[in-house]
Amino acid sequence: MVTSVFSLSVALGTAHAANEWGIEHEEAKELDGKVVDLACELSGNCPANCGDGKRQLGLLLEDGTLYPVVKGGTNFAGGTDDLIGQCGKSVHVDGLLIKDPLMTIYFVQRIKSKETGEWSKANQWGKSWKAANPGKKLGRWFREDPIVAKIVDESGKLGIPGLVYVEE
Repeated sequence: MVTSVFSLSVALGTAHAANEWGIEHEEAKELDGKVVDLACELSGNCPANCGDGKRQLGLLLEDGTLYPVVKGGTNFAGGTDDLIGQCGKSVHVDGLLIKDPLMTIYFVQRIKSKETGEWSKANQWGKSWKAANPGKKLGRWFREDPIVAKIVDESGKLGIPGLVYVEE
């Protein structure tokens, strides 16, 4: 049996170029799976095209493992903008798998096109945010985002109305 270097690297789970961040329980890992709407997979509520970018997406592996996917940059945002075009399709991704005992998520950093075999950075979320928020800084987007500001105004910094955040 002949195994290509590509197949061997995927089988061993080695990451092509994922940037490690030093997060506890992180593992640089390439994965193959189908892009799915998480709410659809978990509840059966399945709008067309994975909710047209308004729902959290995940990666469903062949063995049935389901990983929520988030943006793999330093802004800890959603991965939907980068994956919505692949809804229901198989993808090959490179990023960080965080398997904390309380939560497992996958930070996608790059996506490999099945059609061209070329890698692209998972950076569409930042481009979309900047287009929707002209003149605002992406680096600390959550401090500039009007939706986040509204939620903080309504529910407080901790997201629970009435619970007060006290700095020591």
